[in-house]
Amino acid sequence: MPFDDRVARLIPELRAWQEHLHRNPELSFEEFETTDYLARILSAMPGVSLARPTKTGLVASIQGEKDGPGTVLGVRGDIDALPITEESGLPYASARPGVMHACGHDGHTAMLLGLAKLLSENRAAFSGEARLFFQHAEELPPGGAVEMVRAGAAEGVDAMLGLHLSTNWPTGVFGVRAGVLTAAVDRFDITVKGKGAHCSFPEQGVDVIVTTAQLILALQTISARRVAATDPVIVSICEANAGTAYNILPDEMKLTGAVRSFDPAVRKRIQSLIGEITAGITASAGATYAYTWDAGYASVFNDSQLAAIAEKTLLARFGEAHIDHIDPIMPGEDFYAFLDGRPGFFVELGSRCPEKGCDMPHHNPKYRLDQDALPYGVQYLYDMALALLNRAEQAED
Repeated sequence: MPFDDRVARLIPELRAWQEHLHRNPELSFEEFETTDYLARILSAMPGVSLARPTKTGLVASIQGEKDGPGTVLGVRGDIDALPITEESGLPYASARPGVMHACGHDGHTAMLLGLAKLLSENRAAFSGEARLFFQHAEELPPGGAVEMVRAGAAEGVDAMLGLHLSTNWPTGVFGVRAGVLTAAVDRFDITVKGKGAHCSFPEQGVDVIVTTAQLILALQTISARRVAATDPVIVSICEANAGTAYNILPDEMKLTGAVRSFDPAVRKRIQSLIGEITAGITASAGATYAYTWDAGYASVFNDSQLAAIAEKTLLARFGEAHIDHIDPIMPGEDFYAFLDGRPGFFVELGSRCPEKGCDMPHHNPKYRLDQDALPYGVQYLYDMALALLNRAEQAED
């Protein structure tokens, strides 16, 4: 077994915590019961002090008892769920209709509780401070990380760690990358405005459906023809709404779309291109438009030095078979907000096990988390916390 005895003994509690959280999910900015539950568990741990910098966010601080450099290490776990009706068939499925932990945040929270317990019980093993962020509202921009940072919860933190469970990798395999990891996430809304008419006399109106169909196709040329092939970009139309009857040409049609990109300059160019293309297509049809761009999460950028320490830590504990050097990934992450002014490292932790039915994608009503991934995450976080908090001592050795 690759886990030390302390982590192995935690496994039943990790499963119990995750099952409770899974059964009682709460949406972004509504995690009041979740935060109270976490506070009850953490307050029973020796040497843990708690703060609530936001309405539903919780920070647990644990001070080490060793002499050392006084490093402050932040570790983040997100606690919110999604507006999805669960169809997993689990015995501990969501008890709240229409709300589900379908992204593994219940696992992230359970692992952070496990880390808190290990650090609490072994304060003599490290110096400095471990500051654990039980962060609300990762799923809903502007995101709970931004709120916590603005509230001052991250002041004095020297470095940040985070992880995300993923069915893109087998259970216990860590996706490691230095540099840019996640995509910037943006939203745009377009309303095409024309002139309604009876379907028998289309010449008397301005057909917004035909115009918008042309616009949807034209927007796909951004990634195919307007941005270099070496710059990964996704432009997706995810909502298209118009009309009230089968024989009436509507007055307007609304589109909502998402953009994923990595390069800040490309991100800015896409914003302009969407406006230019929309202006041209609508003008050619005699229509008008309204266009708004909602900038979301920026990319997570992994510090190269922390990435090297993480890889060394993983190699020593689990071996090469548990490390995958990955390319940038398209999902977004509000963890980026914690990296303003400090280095950080974010890792992907595999939780795919087809034999257990744990291979559905995230944000899917049939998603299941492989609980065997939990001790891998706790062991990694504990090893990294000790390595970073005692870093000066190790450098002397």
